[in-house]
Amino acid sequence: MNSDPENTYDIVIIGAGPAGLSFACCLAGTDLKIVMVERSPLEILENPPEDGRDIALTHSSEQALKDLGMWDDFPEDQLGLIREAKVLNGRSAYVLHFDSAKTSADYLGHLVPNYIIRRAAYNSVKDCKNISIIAGVEVLDVTTNITEGSVTLSDGRTLHSKLVIAADSRFSTTRKKMGIGAQMQDFGRVVIVCEMTHTKPHNNTAFECFHYDQTLAILPMYGDKSSVVVTLPADKSDRLLAMSPTEFAADIQRRFGAQLGDMTLVTKLHPYPLIGVYADKFVTTRFALMGDAAVGMHPVTAHGFNLGLKGARTLASEIKAALANGTDIGAASVLGRYQAKHRRVARPLYVGTNALVKLFTDTTVPGRILRGAALRLGNILPPVKSRIVQQLTEIDV
Repeated sequence: MNSDPENTYDIVIIGAGPAGLSFACCLAGTDLKIVMVERSPLEILENPPEDGRDIALTHSSEQALKDLGMWDDFPEDQLGLIREAKVLNGRSAYVLHFDSAKTSADYLGHLVPNYIIRRAAYNSVKDCKNISIIAGVEVLDVTTNITEGSVTLSDGRTLHSKLVIAADSRFSTTRKKMGIGAQMQDFGRVVIVCEMTHTKPHNNTAFECFHYDQTLAILPMYGDKSSVVVTLPADKSDRLLAMSPTEFAADIQRRFGAQLGDMTLVTKLHPYPLIGVYADKFVTTRFALMGDAAVGMHPVTAHGFNLGLKGARTLASEIKAALANGTDIGAASVLGRYQAKHRRVARPLYVGTNALVKLFTDTTVPGRILRGAALRLGNILPPVKSRIVQQLTEIDV
């Protein structure tokens, strides 16, 4: 290991988003010396801006966040509750219905704004003695060998560590620098997210409406407010983004059949390109990918952060086991176990989600027929329906 003690660490984490911060929090209080490198300024980490994204947390993620001490940092008036979920196809009145009353839990999940999660994750590590954060700098280069990893920063410093973790988004530049390829699925679509209030109650029900020209998801937030997610072809997104707040609200209200009464846009419209990513491998010599850098999910099943949190906990668990056994935390055997476990969980979700998206965005006549049949099968076959609920919520049914 390099002899420069000031810039020598056990772990360097590139990217201080929710997944990277959650991973660091899992290792808080250990004897490991950890540094996080984030290109955004510290002010953004302390007070993340509202970005329109709202995260549907599974029961497993909720428990993990409680264990990490983050849950108590969520304001109660920002916690949406999902008790039911309904899936609609085109103009059909038929609904695939999921109801928490038919499960072992009181609800299917919670809906929490992404910026709230980011802020809570930062607060959970900011005062940890073994974790430091270098903000407002770029990573210029990353290299590893059998003894250490080196991370060169834009401020002239070079950090050395036993292990380097990349958690810097699905478009990870670190992944590329380390020569790891990725399968990239460009859906040719844009997702536009925002929040809207309405005059009728949502009754804690989430809706996923697969219309033939675009997909509309309406997810219950606290009070008479919902998270609205519109997915449409990229070449049609500019028209929607150019609408005035009143025009946009009227369009969503019409598409949803005024089921929530009069609707009002209360945030900006935030567009995001839809690109799925699955890294060819999650680890290499003294290096591991985490969060969206490993797997960037389509948002239709809301598994992005949930999967990233699961991966963070899996890798942290392997590292803690290595510490307990006196094993090198950057050893190939340690990283290999993380990769094997996380890929077993991530691969079926990634492939299954992409197949679901392909089916429900197929506007051909055979595709529409198959979509309708899939919804009916989901309702009339209890084992299928139970499996879907278990996958999406991680509760026993």
